[in-house]
Amino acid sequence: MVAQNKNKGLGIVIAGLLLGILMAAMDNTIVATAMGTIIGELGGLDKFVWVTSAYMVAEMAGMPIFGKLSDMYGRKKFFIFGVIVFMLGSILCGTASSIIELSVYRAIQGIGGGAMLPVAFTIMFDAVPAESRGKLGGLFGAVFGMSSIFGPLLGAYITDYVNWKWVFYINLPLGLISLVFVAFFYRESVEHSKQRIDWWGAFTLVGAIVSLMFALELGGKEYAWESAFILGLFALFAVLTIIFVFVERRAAEPIISFAMFKNRLYASSNAVAIFSGAAFITASVYIPIFIQGVLGGTATNSGLVLLPMMLGSVVTATGGGFLMNKMSYRAIMIPTTFLLIVGTALLTTLSPESPRWLVTIYMIIIGLGIGASFSVLSNAAIHLFEPRQRGSASSTLNFLRSLGMTLGITVFGIVQSHALTRKLTDVFAGQGQTGAAIPTGDSHTLLDPAKRMEIPAPVLEKITTALSSSIVLTFAWTILPAILAFVCAIAMSKEKLDPAQETEAAISH
Repeated sequence: MVAQNKNKGLGIVIAGLLLGILMAAMDNTIVATAMGTIIGELGGLDKFVWVTSAYMVAEMAGMPIFGKLSDMYGRKKFFIFGVIVFMLGSILCGTASSIIELSVYRAIQGIGGGAMLPVAFTIMFDAVPAESRGKLGGLFGAVFGMSSIFGPLLGAYITDYVNWKWVFYINLPLGLISLVFVAFFYRESVEHSKQRIDWWGAFTLVGAIVSLMFALELGGKEYAWESAFILGLFALFAVLTIIFVFVERRAAEPIISFAMFKNRLYASSNAVAIFSGAAFITASVYIPIFIQGVLGGTATNSGLVLLPMMLGSVVTATGGGFLMNKMSYRAIMIPTTFLLIVGTALLTTLSPESPRWLVTIYMIIIGLGIGASFSVLSNAAIHLFEPRQRGSASSTLNFLRSLGMTLGITVFGIVQSHALTRKLTDVFAGQGQTGAAIPTGDSHTLLDPAKRMEIPAPVLEKITTALSSSIVLTFAWTILPAILAFVCAIAMSKEKLDPAQETEAAISH
């Protein structure tokens, strides 16, 4: 299914796709910067990870489904559907009055993102000649990086000087322009690959993901880990996962084709995406919390701290795209994932006394370590796949990257939350305070500058020290997925972007 765009319209289409990607990618960074202020107003520090997790769960559940549907019925209609749903979710997020409500509306946004992001990349692969994909891949990767630069700055400005609700409303003009550009200027082939929809695969996949996320989030909080409810959720996850694998191995047109993973490059690229995504999202979420909660910064301060990381990601995202024609995907990913390990390890040295310039250096290193994955892995994942399989291949990569990010923020969120509660309990119990006297439930006040000033200095010091050590412990555990990403990069085969090979080989389901 190759687009039949005229050259003069192709530039407008690419601009529309880039705006769609910018909108979806920037949304996460804007929200991360505003999160401290949102929690300060709405409360719910113990549930704040669901604002991110709900979006990611919905997004990743939809990615393989919409990717397969786009192979079957065309890319354009599903991209437009994704943009519309994303804008609807953005409007609803601006009306949220509680952290739970915001999480539900973020899930609606995630459904839109799940349709929009993988289809945008697939349209680009369909519409652009192979010899131009390296440069365009670098451009698409740079958009991810640029979104991460402008997102924190824009989010910080809006949060401090307007209202946090506008971090969601800002999506509307971008979405409308993207919608118009693609709807009126993209001309795709009317011949699509008509295939049977794998409804059982879709149902079991979504069910397994939701069961796992609820088990991880509710376990140890609302319910004990050994409770029948939590054990039941884990059991349901296991059963649905087994059924999903069974169904997919026998489906005529599976949502996730396991046959694709016989390709070493494809399998290793997806593995790198999973583990690097988990490491990156943890740094992106907890650095702003560290700056506001430990160092006492404002939303603007936390946004500016993320800025160096995103500048670093732009450098390697753009550079990786341009190098794909000259170097193997493997040769680009090995040094960058090593930098991700180094940057993550350096975060474990942070303390309440750490100077801001040191945090900046660490964030630049992490940015350099993650940037190439945005541009290089997307091209590696579709290497030698024919057009009718690209939607599935691209969406599976994005799905697994989102799965890694969702599991990362959920699992490491549990680590940080439990560590904070334990450390606060130890500190205040040692002074004879127990039960309600221990201020674990009100620690979100650390993120509100006005409320923070009301806390007595000795108490504030103890709480910030506990928060700092809990976040540093989280970063220490985050080194593990960064190392696994590096190992998987080493396992990649040595192909590079070679337009001459594209017409010579294809892999069937």
